[in-house]
Amino acid sequence: MKKFLLGVLAGFIVAGVTAVVLIFAAVRFTKTEPKIPAKAWLSLKLQGEMPEVAAPEAPFPGLSGQSPLTVADVWRILDTAATDPAIKGVMLEPRGLAAGWGKMEEIRAGIRKVRRAGKPVHAWLASPGTREYLVASAAEKVALSPEDLLDVKGLRLEAMYFKGALDKLGVQFEVEHIGKYKDAADPFSRSSMTPETRESLNSILDELYSRLCTLIGESRKMTPSQVVALLDEGPFLAPKARDKGLVDALQYEKDAVAALAKAAGLSPEDKVDARDYLAARRGSRRKAARFAVLAAQGDILRGSVGGVFGEDQTITPAGISRQIRAISNNPRVRGVVLRVDSPGGDAIASDEILADLKQLAAKKPLVISMSDVAASGGYYISMTGDPVVAYPGTITGSIGVVYGKANLEGFYNKLGISTEILKRGRFADIDSGSRPLTPEAREKLRESLRFIYDGFLKRVGEGRRKAAAEIEPVAQGRVWMGAQAKANGLIDETGTLDTAIALLRKKAKLEGPDVQIDLDIYPRQKSWFELLMARELEASAPPEVSSLLRTLGPGVAPWLEGGMLRVMPFQLRFR
Repeated sequence: MKKFLLGVLAGFIVAGVTAVVLIFAAVRFTKTEPKIPAKAWLSLKLQGEMPEVAAPEAPFPGLSGQSPLTVADVWRILDTAATDPAIKGVMLEPRGLAAGWGKMEEIRAGIRKVRRAGKPVHAWLASPGTREYLVASAAEKVALSPEDLLDVKGLRLEAMYFKGALDKLGVQFEVEHIGKYKDAADPFSRSSMTPETRESLNSILDELYSRLCTLIGESRKMTPSQVVALLDEGPFLAPKARDKGLVDALQYEKDAVAALAKAAGLSPEDKVDARDYLAARRGSRRKAARFAVLAAQGDILRGSVGGVFGEDQTITPAGISRQIRAISNNPRVRGVVLRVDSPGGDAIASDEILADLKQLAAKKPLVISMSDVAASGGYYISMTGDPVVAYPGTITGSIGVVYGKANLEGFYNKLGISTEILKRGRFADIDSGSRPLTPEAREKLRESLRFIYDGFLKRVGEGRRKAAAEIEPVAQGRVWMGAQAKANGLIDETGTLDTAIALLRKKAKLEGPDVQIDLDIYPRQKSWFELLMARELEASAPPEVSSLLRTLGPGVAPWLEGGMLRVMPFQLRFR
């Protein structure tokens, strides 16, 4: 009887899985490719974080909403639209953007590309903040909803410290670090900024604010000093935003669309959605030379491919190694852009990844393209010795190392919990969460940290072709913006993805206007069916979890793993 019931249960499970597979296949394979009219205007709506790697496909896209366009998606859409005779203009609608500074500059570069082709680009804004306005201001015309608020008033940086709360809980966060600016653990071990942190962050804020005012000024035909004075008056009600020259018109969406369509010589109905356009034109470059874009996005961890947070959200040696094998074995791939968007993480994992990337560089031409953040471990894995490109607003550097652990002894005492440790070995309890570090243990940790820091300087020196002593003055855990990093010799060029591609064309001997290039993204987006068949559904954290980790700050996942870390100091959120 027991065997019979088990057989029935197994039958139900098999039938259920089969049904799900058949439904998925029906949905997937009955999709029709969108048709692009002979003349159309392109509707490009941007929202969310604009990741480097696409999250796995939802099983039923209509039920779960659309995932954000990736950086490569936006690059391909605007690059293709610029030369596509069918596209006569672009309507840009940024809303709820969470992209960092680098990605916003990438969007602006794409808009300029379309405008240089002689095609009108208009933008319409609803409830815009600084991010949305910075992107929209690159357009030829900017319209704002008539009753709206242009919430542009400058930049502020907020750093949160948890020591007071931890003290109340009886938790003591014990820290050792190398580099006077290496303050990644300060939010847990201090109640305020150190003078070094304040110096570094003020420098970054000055650099970004100057960049913001320069870009807005270039777009709106103002001097940077005029923009500085103007932002002191923000935020702006819609009529004032127009009167001050920040927007060109106060229009509802349908009126803004009508204005763009008229400028393009079309009607409002002659519209093609950016996602449909991307899908329809995906095959138009089949004969193009292929460059792989290897996206290294998220915290650097040890462990399996992608860890519990998924391959699209973390970087692991196993995951990178798998992608490198796929790229190396693809004869069509003529070169590789390593696209880094990472605040760092585990020190040992970072070193393993760098070793694998050097092997890739020995087989295929390689160029490094830094995205929003390529700091600490993210900077470390960029040191292959190949050209490094960053946006002026990329957050990079942070050459240092830190160790931290929570001593929960006081917390346990508050709960009436006692622990006893039996050990063999002098430092067997060095990482125990129920004991404070002894002076001898701290000295042992400092020895390890110094070894890792010296190794960091050595790897950077090799990658930048300099002596470690030349790197030391700009190291010490200090974070730099891309423009500052170039001045300090930490990168080669400031520019966009196109800059990196141009350098790679030269290395791969694929220069010339007649040589068309297209990008293959690694890791490629997985379908829900592939995840199911690979039994990886449980290995991907839901977006809500990864969003929570990003809110808490960069490197939260590495702290959970423990060990010596190469992570940047803070998650720098500019509002």
